[in-house]
Amino acid sequence: MEKLELLAPSGDLERLKIACLYGADAIYIGGQNYSLRANALNFSINDIREAVNFAHSLNKKVYVTVNIVFHDKDLDGVEEYLKVLDEIGVDAIIVSDVVIMELWKKLNLKLELHVSTQASSLNYETVRFYQELGATRVVLAREASKEDIKRIKDETGIEIECFVHGAMCTSISGRCVLSNYATNRDSNRGGCAQVCRFVFDALNTNQIFSMTPKDLNMVSNINEMINIGVNSFKVEGRMRSVYYIATVIDVYRRLIDKVVNNTLTDAYTKYSLSILNRCANRDSTDQFFNGLPGKNEQYFLGRDEVSNKDFLGIVQSYDEETGFVTLEQRNYFKPGDVVEFFGPDMEAKTFKIPEFIYDEDGNLIEVANHPKMIVKFKIDFKLSQFDMMRIKVFDISDFL
Repeated sequence: MEKLELLAPSGDLERLKIACLYGADAIYIGGQNYSLRANALNFSINDIREAVNFAHSLNKKVYVTVNIVFHDKDLDGVEEYLKVLDEIGVDAIIVSDVVIMELWKKLNLKLELHVSTQASSLNYETVRFYQELGATRVVLAREASKEDIKRIKDETGIEIECFVHGAMCTSISGRCVLSNYATNRDSNRGGCAQVCRFVFDALNTNQIFSMTPKDLNMVSNINEMINIGVNSFKVEGRMRSVYYIATVIDVYRRLIDKVVNNTLTDAYTKYSLSILNRCANRDSTDQFFNGLPGKNEQYFLGRDEVSNKDFLGIVQSYDEETGFVTLEQRNYFKPGDVVEFFGPDMEAKTFKIPEFIYDEDGNLIEVANHPKMIVKFKIDFKLSQFDMMRIKVFDISDFL
């Protein structure tokens, strides 16, 4: 079996560190130029340097997106930018424009060349074209079916990267001009206004209309994706929260490892789906993998995207001598609440908030109800920095 990679998104250094700790093998990030997530915080050159140093210290990789569609004015400074990325030790750039592929070759850069999903690669001849330009990996369009993926892998042998979780595009990947038309913001140059998620009044009716695809969720297809030759399993979401990143990466890390170790059960798959379905605020499905999506893979008459408040806190420290955990609170909780701790080095553990909880000054408090307040209480098992606390909803025994 070829080496498998879990690839996580990160919009800033905090999320990059969380993704690394929670099991990602590689992280993809955007710089402050040439990236398709202009509204994300994104990484300065110094941030990229710090990101690479941190990731490499854990034997993780960092890929930088340089995947906008370039206009002439965008070429100013890009050569120097690529040289700096190479000098920093970035492992690969993710690109969509042939001009950057040619520039990569001309500069004889050490970093690898990966072709972005923006290139809309859906057949093996296209992939061969990029191979001849020097690409070592192609990120297939989200619209690829399992038959497409297998044929491309069989015909080319190239590393294949596929999205497994996150938002979908209403159009074909890399081909949408709806944002340009409606808002004059170029979706292929980092300015997508996500017009496809707007809610419209349907003409001559009392109904509303939307054209929003449901999110992608490939939990039930991981085993088959591995068998047909997918090398890298990519999670979308450079603008998502630390809780989302931690939860999704933790789930897919454990799923992939269980497939490899031949220990994955139907009950664990169902449990994983339930965890992920509470983590996001949109419905999800496997979209194009098993055939063309239909009405059940799309929102048409509006949708409910209410975020839950499952994320209760993130561990700052744990004192082994006293048994006290110090937690940064994220949502309301109080003594008696049944919660769950999870983290990269522990299975999810159920816990009941004790009668006595304290603020950072040691004052006894009745409830944790101020965002990001520091809370302390005693706990009967060891925790580590960056472990997280959430509302207890599911247990794997519920799915046996």
